[in-house]
Amino acid sequence: QVQLAESGGGLVQVGGSLKLSCVASGNTSSLYKMGWFRQAPGKMREFVARIFWGGGNTAYADFVKGRFTIFKDNVENTVYLQMNSLKPEDAAVYYCAAGRTLTSYNYWGQGTQVTVSS
Repeated sequence: QVQLAESGGGLVQVGGSLKLSCVASGNTSSLYKMGWFRQAPGKMREFVARIFWGGGNTAYADFVKGRFTIFKDNVENTVYLQMNSLKPEDAAVYYCAAGRTLTSYNYWGQGTQVTVSS
């Protein structure tokens, strides 16, 4: 089992920055990838970014490319999401997820709220 704990959400103005953190604990050696998703009120949860736990290969949703960066610290078992140039539409609950395979996410965090004010 793997447990995930997010932190770093909060209130930020349009154009501002936030850095989210996700600490993984438990059987982290079983992990293949970690990712960030988000869900705004009334909308479906959507993919934001992911990173492979071993090699560090990354992927991003088109709507965050050039603004968000996902990176990791394997020693601290932590994945980060640096969010710059935030827009009102970026406001959502952000979830950290971890997967044991290429095609699945098996573990989810409790979410952290990001609010963007104009």
